[in-house]
Amino acid sequence: MSTVNPQPLWQPTAERIAEARITRFQAWAAEHHGAPADGGYEALHRWSVEELETFWKAVTEWFDVRFTTPYERVLGDRSMPGAQWFPGATLNYAEHALRAADSRADEPALLHVDETHDPRPVTWSDLRRQVGSLAAELRALGVRPGDRVSGYLPNIPEAVVALLATAAVGGVWTSCAPDFGARSVLDRFQQVEPVVLFTVDGYRYGGKEHDRREIVAELRRELPTLRAVVHIPLLGTDAPDGALEWSALTAADTAPVFEQVPFDHPLWVLYSSGTTGLPKAIVQSQGGILVEHLKQLGLHCDLGPEDRFFWYTSTGWMMWNFLVSGLLTGTTVVLYDGSPGHPDTGAQWRIAERTGATLYGTSAAYVMACRKAGVHPSRDHDLSAVKCVATTGSPLPPDGFRWLHDEVRHDLWIASVSGGTDVCSCFAGAVPTLPVHIGELQAPCLGTDLQSWDPSGKPLTDEVGELVVTNPMPSMPIHFWNDPDGSRYHDSYFDTYPGVWRHGDWITLTSRGSVVIHGRSDSTLNRQGVRMGSADIYEAVERLPEIKESLVVGIEQPDGGYWMPLFVHLAPGATLDDDLTDRIRKTIRTQLSPRHVPDEIIEVPGIPHTLTGKRIEVPVKRLLQGTPLEKAVNPGSIDNLDLLAHYQELARTRP
Repeated sequence: MSTVNPQPLWQPTAERIAEARITRFQAWAAEHHGAPADGGYEALHRWSVEELETFWKAVTEWFDVRFTTPYERVLGDRSMPGAQWFPGATLNYAEHALRAADSRADEPALLHVDETHDPRPVTWSDLRRQVGSLAAELRALGVRPGDRVSGYLPNIPEAVVALLATAAVGGVWTSCAPDFGARSVLDRFQQVEPVVLFTVDGYRYGGKEHDRREIVAELRRELPTLRAVVHIPLLGTDAPDGALEWSALTAADTAPVFEQVPFDHPLWVLYSSGTTGLPKAIVQSQGGILVEHLKQLGLHCDLGPEDRFFWYTSTGWMMWNFLVSGLLTGTTVVLYDGSPGHPDTGAQWRIAERTGATLYGTSAAYVMACRKAGVHPSRDHDLSAVKCVATTGSPLPPDGFRWLHDEVRHDLWIASVSGGTDVCSCFAGAVPTLPVHIGELQAPCLGTDLQSWDPSGKPLTDEVGELVVTNPMPSMPIHFWNDPDGSRYHDSYFDTYPGVWRHGDWITLTSRGSVVIHGRSDSTLNRQGVRMGSADIYEAVERLPEIKESLVVGIEQPDGGYWMPLFVHLAPGATLDDDLTDRIRKTIRTQLSPRHVPDEIIEVPGIPHTLTGKRIEVPVKRLLQGTPLEKAVNPGSIDNLDLLAHYQELARTRP
């Protein structure tokens, strides 16, 4: 357990602590709102959860949130689900996202990078002009507050313009990446019935062009609520019949008009992985996202006007929405559209260098891929601008921390963060004033009463328990789409501990205040009462050079037994012989636990993932328990459905 590692890998200097925005916020909140002036982050966090309303009032004042009508109180009802934030207030998210255009008109708001890796800027004034033009055109098309506007778009400036124009008119944005197939997109968009669809003709990935015109035609046929389709010719093709041209809708020199909407007015719809049944259509509010992201980006990520914010993501992942919110802090946002590893594994480091990124975010999987491929970021690139490398998507293994420290910079702030699509934010992660310990997230986030609970609801320290949040967060869903009685929302988070958010992760809160994430609690390995997250197994096994990727599940047997197979996808040229099998078992036995040595080690042609890159442990577990494929998984949510046939056949033939 990493709680026995008292020596930090990184410690911020006194100068860095003094300059951090969170330090200045604490001093200001102490003067104006009674926050503790001393005691550092731990004291500030305790105050933020004990004095929840005062804390969020302070956030809105510190970031100068513009309420066009004032709120009656900060928290009208704090019960979960259904907490009511800032009742009576009206505002507009897009108005706040474009505020920097007033003072920094000719500076870049966006830097767009494709696989040529040459950044192209969009200035604040041009971004504001395009949003104004498109918002006026959306109104002319009859888009009204509450109408849904959808995008089948890659990570390009047009997607940001479309989101902000939608928010400006009070519409509800929703997007999918163009690598999603038609069924996956329809499973999402058909639920929310969009009136406008923004599309590209195709996209470029891995040095190749991918034509999506047939998919777009199918979307148009299967979305009867569409009033307009907007064509963005990324590959240079003509607009299909009946589609509007992007260039015509964004050509006017029009100042944006911002619809002032209630604080809890829907901003966008995000989708859960949807590994079983239809994806959950998660609705978050304009005000809730605004204040949560100002806190997260401005205080935890320490972003401001001088920063450049790059996170490798796609429009089908909540991190894209989070990235766009970098505009709220006046930060230049870097949009990369392309393969994370083209033309080579080190591609993302090259982009960080060429864009002058100060905060570079990626996945733990990419960091480990770079380590395995022998990439040397600081040797091959000038990364002197990078202050922080952040990772999410899965826990960053200890070897990942060490590799970043050794191969990027010894004084690098490494921020492993954890949250979810469900809140479009982080529960725990980056704190610029705290040390970084190997394998650990720095601390729970401000305003988030994060705890680890045992099955009876007792808080735990230095022990593995369920990740729970015991007070409301502004960005928690206001509801799910097509969930009129709220039952699906309730059952997703509140069925285990009434009135308390249970996220479905195993975590340890250490006695020093840091956090360790162990993986999903619904796919946790529990042998003889000893629980272990799957991430711990992956970290150990995938250090072996022969293992490209792995997947482990634990299956309760009808006779009370427990079968725990480990599936391995081997690196090219590797063979699962007795020697490798023994080394895998020995690695798990010595590094983790003899109780969690797998019963079988089985070679597979590949590991299936969701479209957002997460290993699908629970559906594989269900297949192995005999659940039919169509009931075990939503086929449209899987990156390679053919891989599941292997697990289905294993379930059929296993005695």
